[in-house]
Amino acid sequence: MKAIIPAAGLGTRLRPLTFTRPKPVLRVAGQPIIWHAIQTLMAAGIHDIGIVVSDITRGEIQHAVGAIDGANVTLINQHEQLGLGHAVLTAREWVGDSEFCVYLGDNLFEFGAKPFVERFMQEKPAALIALVEVEDPTAFGVAELDGGDRITRLVEKPRVPPSNLAVAGLYCFTPQIFDVLEHMSPSARGEYEITDGIQGLIDGGQPVLGQRVQGWWKDTGRPDDLLDANRLLLEGLETDIQGTVEKSRISGRVVIPASARVTGSQIVGPVMLAENVVIEYAYIGPFTSIGHGSVIRNAEVEHSVVDAEAVIENTYRRLQDCLIGVRAQVRGGREMPRTLKMIISDASIIELV
Repeated sequence: MKAIIPAAGLGTRLRPLTFTRPKPVLRVAGQPIIWHAIQTLMAAGIHDIGIVVSDITRGEIQHAVGAIDGANVTLINQHEQLGLGHAVLTAREWVGDSEFCVYLGDNLFEFGAKPFVERFMQEKPAALIALVEVEDPTAFGVAELDGGDRITRLVEKPRVPPSNLAVAGLYCFTPQIFDVLEHMSPSARGEYEITDGIQGLIDGGQPVLGQRVQGWWKDTGRPDDLLDANRLLLEGLETDIQGTVEKSRISGRVVIPASARVTGSQIVGPVMLAENVVIEYAYIGPFTSIGHGSVIRNAEVEHSVVDAEAVIENTYRRLQDCLIGVRAQVRGGREMPRTLKMIISDASIIELV
């Protein structure tokens, strides 16, 4: 079985962070979002992975996935972004005659893709779709069931939803889907919707099953979602302290790699530090991940994602619920509010004076 990860979009909902980088390379819990997607697929037994990229996202995606042990990654060019159905059709030649999974790389599942892949391989329907109950189905593809697990109707972002069961970003298909996608017309949005393709299978009498997500599910399409995903992933952290820790208090589950240094500070886990991080006379609170080469000095940070080579110093008040981009700088000065919430894109400089 193979898997497709669509990664050609620009991630406009996450601007300004995505002005300089595509969404799949943004980090949560110390790794790019797409890295977590690949690990999830490999845990389900899928090692042949095609990533659909655009001319804009290709370089960053290639750098982010690098050489992941056990994964056979192929980048597939989608020169025009015409919807998810089009992205899947772009990968047709690479997929060949294999069954395959489509995994939206900005989605995270507590129990991964394995339960869906296993059922699909056992029952061999034309398609199996992950479904999750949501409060506002109008923002999603929505499924209507026959009273059991068989999907009878699937509509994209309906004004009047037929149910509260949203498509959760994980699909398993036989190659039959390609024949439907090939002959589809674009939707009113001008895109080739994967939901229309699945509806084509249903209308053709093919069995399409829905399977509900167990445990938590997270779509990391917005800034608050990134912070929440970081929190959920750090919940599973295990303590591993190898770096230099001097005159500091460490409590909870904390990762400090050998090249990191903590001096005169307090860290309350779960917290993940990357390589070459320097923490001096600072407080790092729960649910914080800090990217490689970053420096936090005379500052307090909690429930935040700090990316690589960032500098936070002399802020004197706590930074909370922050997303700090690559090489961004936050420097303090005179008095300021007790809590700050920020979304800062790469290479920004913020002076708090």
